[in-house]
Amino acid sequence: MSLVKSALISVYDKTGIVPFATELHRLGIKLLSTGGTAKLLEDAGLPVVRVADQTGFPEMLDGRVKTLHPRIHAGILAMRANPQHMQDLSAHGIDTIDLVVVNLYPFSATAAHPGNTLEKVVEMIDIGGPSMVRGAAKNWEDVGVLVDAADYPEVLSALKADGGLPREKRLALSAKAFAHTASYDTAVAAYLARAADPDDAPSGPLPDELAILLPKSTDLVYGENPHQRAAFYRDPAATGTSLATARQLAGKPLSFNNILDFDAALSLAADLKERAAVIVKHGNPCGVGLGDRPAPTFRNALACDPQSAFGGVIAFADEVDGEAASVVVEAFYEGVVAPGFSADAIEIFGKKKNLRLLEVGPLASYRREGFDLRRVQGGILAQDWDGPDPSIREGQVVTKRAPSPAEWSALQFAWTVVRHVKSNAIVYAFGDRTVGIGAGQMSRVDSARFGIAKARSPLQGAVMASDAFFPFRDGLDVAAEAGISAVVQPGGSIRDDEVIAAADERGLAMVLVGRRHFRH
Repeated sequence: MSLVKSALISVYDKTGIVPFATELHRLGIKLLSTGGTAKLLEDAGLPVVRVADQTGFPEMLDGRVKTLHPRIHAGILAMRANPQHMQDLSAHGIDTIDLVVVNLYPFSATAAHPGNTLEKVVEMIDIGGPSMVRGAAKNWEDVGVLVDAADYPEVLSALKADGGLPREKRLALSAKAFAHTASYDTAVAAYLARAADPDDAPSGPLPDELAILLPKSTDLVYGENPHQRAAFYRDPAATGTSLATARQLAGKPLSFNNILDFDAALSLAADLKERAAVIVKHGNPCGVGLGDRPAPTFRNALACDPQSAFGGVIAFADEVDGEAASVVVEAFYEGVVAPGFSADAIEIFGKKKNLRLLEVGPLASYRREGFDLRRVQGGILAQDWDGPDPSIREGQVVTKRAPSPAEWSALQFAWTVVRHVKSNAIVYAFGDRTVGIGAGQMSRVDSARFGIAKARSPLQGAVMASDAFFPFRDGLDVAAEAGISAVVQPGGSIRDDEVIAAADERGLAMVLVGRRHFRH
């Protein structure tokens, strides 16, 4: 047991630091501190030795240099069982530091603010803090390190009981400290990489190294199945609206599958921008609607496949009002995610005690950042996100008949939706709602048939979107027989001419956009 006789405290987030330092003082532990932390402790009536007095050197460079001094780092790094180390300290009149309490400048929060310049964000790159944390974490056999206020009570209990920290606790704190600095450095590297390539041009190779260290946001009730452990980890470099920043207003704790479905629904709602409702079940949209108010918008989405919608999750692109909430509570759903909820909506949803409500704020700031990552045994796949396309009107009309204005609108809607459906993907839609969705089939014609089979209303006059080209004309033929009038697809098949000819035979309009949207 290494006794704690001195503690260096330098924290940006001062939550709980005065009561903690007060208890340290009562235990006879000498307090060293810097800048604003020192003033706060002094104002609380605590005796504090300022680091500048300890080092005999003033803070300088607008505070960039405070603790970067041998009298600090030697006091942290000296191994107490090493006679030469202790002789070195004695020769230079340096005291040991037994506990380091440091949290870092709020780099991620500063980087996330859209109004902050590169210069301002760079000033939030902490240098002295990580150096002290890493030094203390390296010398964990003799020094305790605290980077999280949540650990203050347990550390105080140990100090009150034994005057020091158990070896296993110092080791655990060391591991946590290194994870903290690694996550911090990863966020800095990601931000600077984006700053160096502000246009995020999709050219050239991906990085030679990909550092991934994410802080845990919350434990989940279970994984894909109840026997699997699960947790949600937050990307500190992400700055836009997302589930990571959502506020849960009501309902049961989240599961792994809940997070996946909420994310899928929110992503599509954000692409549709406003006046949209999305119902997702097992990762696929089972109904998408547009409208002038949330309630009719949701009814349009629900009409596509109410049977599959049961037990799904719902995303709204706009604030949910009482009228919409009254419609939603007529059946069972796992949860609702939206930019906001009116007071009436929250009261009505309160009738469903287990219904999860997630408030994410305006979707205007929703954006896909970093890389799309997929874990496989032995490694990780990384790719650019499959972002939305420009208007399909930039595509090529390849049939004798061009789409009508109503068909253009419906095709654009269907094309936005199909990108969010697992391949092979077929979407049948009118301008304000999907009417049939074929997902996850091994052949495209089966997806076309499946979407028709799921449709609860006639497809006469509906449009069709396909996430990849038609390898044969059969998929187009079965859709035409069901009554569709127009098609949007990437094109690129060796049989494009046959498919286009089939469309002309049937009097269909067809647009080729030249870009595939597989989703595995």
